[in-house]
Amino acid sequence: MFNFFAILLIIFIVFLVLNFKKRRFKNAINLKNFYSNKPTNNKNNISKKNDFSYKHEVNKYSVFYKNSLRNKMFTLFQGNTEDKLKALKIAEELADKSTLPILRKGLRDISPKVIEISAFLIRKFK
Repeated sequence: MFNFFAILLIIFIVFLVLNFKKRRFKNAINLKNFYSNKPTNNKNNISKKNDFSYKHEVNKYSVFYKNSLRNKMFTLFQGNTEDKLKALKIAEELADKSTLPILRKGLRDISPKVIEISAFLIRKFK
């Protein structure tokens, strides 16, 4: 009788160990767990499809800060050449597709420096 319970106990322990190892093995193989593309905050991540990083780095700005930079960029681009260069610097810092209208306007500008920087920045989106 004792041998019967010992054998059942050994079979039960082996079954638990194999089941645990099997789950661990599946989790180790499953690369989706390691490289997840899920955003951390789904509620405030509206412009996720417009994000683009020039230097393959993600700048984490708040939505309000991005909007203030965009507004500042649009108002600066209506000024002289120095203001346009500042606006292009902000466009480089933002590094998302919302800056494309400014970059396209920069390609049609009179100043060659503004055209050169706009062409360089817009090339990053291709």
